[in-house]
Amino acid sequence: MRALAQYVMRGPLQAGGVAALATAIPYLSWIGAAVVGLVILRLGVTQGLNVALWALLPALGWAWIGNEPTVISVLLLVFLMTAVLRSTVSWEKSLLAGSGLGLVIGLALPVLFSGMLQQVTEAFMSLYEWAYPDMAQQLGGELEPALRSMVEGLMPGSYLGMAVAVAMLSRYWQAALYNPGGFRREFHGFRLSRGVAALCVLLLLVAPVIGINPMLLGWVAGLPLLVAGIALVHGVVGRRNASNLWLVVFYALLVVQGFTISLLLMLLAIVDSWLDIRGRIKPAGPAE
Repeated sequence: MRALAQYVMRGPLQAGGVAALATAIPYLSWIGAAVVGLVILRLGVTQGLNVALWALLPALGWAWIGNEPTVISVLLLVFLMTAVLRSTVSWEKSLLAGSGLGLVIGLALPVLFSGMLQQVTEAFMSLYEWAYPDMAQQLGGELEPALRSMVEGLMPGSYLGMAVAVAMLSRYWQAALYNPGGFRREFHGFRLSRGVAALCVLLLLVAPVIGINPMLLGWVAGLPLLVAGIALVHGVVGRRNASNLWLVVFYALLVVQGFTISLLLMLLAIVDSWLDIRGRIKPAGPAE
């Protein structure tokens, strides 16, 4: 991957070509968005926009012809987050900007891609009726609206999560090429401010009563907390100079017990915003 990053930074033709080609290929569109993010972080928004326009053409094709909004949504989210990150050097502000745009995308999807969302809802209905026939029969007509609400929150939330991962890949590429170890230090030290953590908690609490899809608002408000919680785990492991096996175990648990571990990480992120857990941990010495 580093070789790819080196290649795209040779010039705008290479960057634009890779961004356009990757965006046009199924399951590789995230590489195109990562290339755009790398150019923005290294050369600025203007140069990044020139490359993004190359990627935007196939992304529009996916959205218009393929009725698939994932590609263009992730591209727009990565563009915004890396632009904010370059201008502010703040992951907190970058994540907040991404969450804001993610909310807008989530509200726009039912209007612009209603047919696609209905198809996904029907697929979930078929799966649910096959797996839980008795429960589906009991729910009756309530099943489809519930699944439709879930889909309308889950899909833009997954776009936002993917975009955060891609933006971090862009930052990692930038650090690997021009500032070795910079991304590690930056990510290990990331934590939310008290005000932002409190805002995220407030949005999570009021989500069911303010008329916005609770799952959508849960993704928008919960993702900054989740990223901060993951950064806390990495920071503690790094500060104690512990084996990377701890991280392997951590991600295995995150995959197996995703919901429970995610809630725990968000809680830790809230506590860390007030207590600075890493600052209270004594760094491990060389002998350790």
